[in-house]
Amino acid sequence: MDHSWLNAPAAEIAETARTLLGWEVSAGGVRIRLTEVEAYAGTGEDPASHAHRGPTPRTKVMFGPAGHAYTYFVFGMHWCLNVVCGREGEAAAVLLRAGAVVDGVDLARTRRGEVPDRDLARGPARLVVALGLDATANGTNLVDGSGPLLLTPPTRPVAPSEVSAGPRVGVAAAHDVPWRFWITGDPTVSTYRRHVPRRRH
Repeated sequence: MDHSWLNAPAAEIAETARTLLGWEVSAGGVRIRLTEVEAYAGTGEDPASHAHRGPTPRTKVMFGPAGHAYTYFVFGMHWCLNVVCGREGEAAAVLLRAGAVVDGVDLARTRRGEVPDRDLARGPARLVVALGLDATANGTNLVDGSGPLLLTPPTRPVAPSEVSAGPRVGVAAAHDVPWRFWITGDPTVSTYRRHVPRRRH
């Protein structure tokens, strides 16, 4: 298996994220082919990264080793899943934003409800639900088979000509940085929504 991205420096997180398109993530009897990802660097130059200000009890997993899961809770109801990247001590992560369920469709549907196949893992929270994951996945290894998740290379690599790039979704800072990557034209890619700051009354 080609896991060369595990050794890439955090400064190259955008290219690492692009490389992970087409990879497959498996958990809970469901396998998903990644069609959309989003890069975050903790090198001090990306204010949208949770690790921007250095390690905390919440973000220490982002500082390595690479190949582990970083999960976090948003809006008091959703879990999101990231793959930790970068050399140990350099924080970086790739948010798994969307994918196509390629195995375990019926099981994914029991978790997601009666939705079209393209919506089973269309969005980061939906992807986590389809896989049946929760907080216990945080910090576990995604590449050696020891944890609940397994990340495996694609059967057919995604060519650079098939990849689109654009601004990240739902972040208040550095939202125009084009570090969201997706397989062009794939129906499972989530809808882009620019962040709109809430007005204080």
